[in-house]
Amino acid sequence: MTQVKKVLGANPMVMVLPIGVEDGFVGMVDLLTRKSYIWDDSGEPENFEVSDVPADMVELVEEYREKLIEMAVEQDDDVMMQYMEGEEPAMEDIKRCIRKGTTALDFFPTYCGSAFKNKGVQLILDAVVDYLPSPTEVKPQPLTDEDGNDTGEVATVSIDEPFRALAFKIMEDRFGALTFVRIYSGVLNKGDTILNTYTGKTERIGRMVEMHADDRNEISSAQAGDIIAIVGMKNVQTGHTLCDPKNPSTLEPMIFPEPVISIAVSPKDKGGSEKMGIAIGKMIAEDPSFRVETDIDSGETILKGMGELHLDIKVDILKRTYDVELEVGQPQVAYRETITEEIDDTYTHKKQSGGSGQFGKIDYRIKPGEPGTGYVFTSSVTGGNVPKEFFPAIEKGFRGMMEKGPLAEFPVLDVEIELYDGGYHAVDSSAVAFELAARGAYRQSMPKAGPQLIEPIMKVDVFTPDDHVGDVIGDLNRRRGMIKDQEKGVTGVRVKADVPLAEMFGYIGTLRTMTSGRGQFSMEFSHYLPCPKNVSEVVIAETKERNAAK
Repeated sequence: MTQVKKVLGANPMVMVLPIGVEDGFVGMVDLLTRKSYIWDDSGEPENFEVSDVPADMVELVEEYREKLIEMAVEQDDDVMMQYMEGEEPAMEDIKRCIRKGTTALDFFPTYCGSAFKNKGVQLILDAVVDYLPSPTEVKPQPLTDEDGNDTGEVATVSIDEPFRALAFKIMEDRFGALTFVRIYSGVLNKGDTILNTYTGKTERIGRMVEMHADDRNEISSAQAGDIIAIVGMKNVQTGHTLCDPKNPSTLEPMIFPEPVISIAVSPKDKGGSEKMGIAIGKMIAEDPSFRVETDIDSGETILKGMGELHLDIKVDILKRTYDVELEVGQPQVAYRETITEEIDDTYTHKKQSGGSGQFGKIDYRIKPGEPGTGYVFTSSVTGGNVPKEFFPAIEKGFRGMMEKGPLAEFPVLDVEIELYDGGYHAVDSSAVAFELAARGAYRQSMPKAGPQLIEPIMKVDVFTPDDHVGDVIGDLNRRRGMIKDQEKGVTGVRVKADVPLAEMFGYIGTLRTMTSGRGQFSMEFSHYLPCPKNVSEVVIAETKERNAAK
């Protein structure tokens, strides 16, 4: 109970007390009825006896029962006055107060049990019926427009309202795609045409089924409050709203967090590429928190997910379900290159091979640019030494070379090139000649301008319980991180830091180990910073080796 308060910041209402602990756990006492439920060792949920409270627990039961009732009667002034006058409220009034407080999230009825031994299941199910709200007792879903803005209207749960439903899960099985749908209002009949407000397309409902684990019951109609599966829907994804075409509306969409971890994968055999593509396409439809992209720099297929276990399961599904064996590794970090020194230089491109030749001379200045500016080309040529019509060719020549830096062939960022003079030939000069001159100038001058490797820095937001803050900060420092801020919350501390992406692979496993599984983190790209010399040397050597192997 202490952990529920500390970790979740919730207010638990103790409804039962366990009889025995760990290996000696045999059942529990229901505080409201003062009855004990004791199971035998068969493991069957129905094999239990109801009897009086064990003698050694009477005082403890009365103590916790009093706390329970005091917490419940706060929901109703009349019942509270009755209790304060020394009269215990009727059981119906106590349950009504518990239901009201549960619906308002003022407290959370809390039970114990053993799922493994099937002990306590009945009491949980009874509590679901007694205390959890029906769809008509909670705030109805707000309706939004196409841009996600709140319209001020709500999806009232009623069969008399227009049809509105939310697709909340997609699942592939041997009969095709199953779309699980919760109906918020109205009635849906087999053969109806419905509108998907996300895609703007209509679809006709074929088969509808009620799911019972692996079994399914064919149904011809469903109504507000039902959860059903529709067979064979096209272009519907998790979070899409399905509604009456005459009354278009959008239910509040689901928010899926951004992936925090990624791995690089490739099929073990050449024939697996197509199978992998088809399989991953189906898996993305089923799980919106699973993303896939191709790294432009390395050509690797990158799987992104919520954690290492999430991605481990995806790789296992690809193997077991789709028969795709994968090679799994770390994705290559998207390093970049820049320069640190300003230099003036000149380059002449001259070629004569019979007929008209090629001639282009450029005098130029290369200098470091402002962070985030990329590549900037300017010209200050006066007097017509280089005609203006050749400026675009020179700019194009330099730009084309920026894709491969002088150190390890990573793209170059934050460089300014100024053309300030040059020379041309009335016959031999052309756009092609000046473009080739710019390319040659790049190869000649960039290695002399103090080239430097720069690495992506991630904005990292780590949540940790109070007692592990020191461990988390120490670990981030070891990862070359810079701590920016700490925010104290109800259940722990948020640590914000800038950390190189190269140091963040496998971080979720370390964080969960340090925090006993309670730590979480998110990260997003922030900016580029120079690599330390020792890191830079390793990356350059590895990249040259990899490029040589290609």
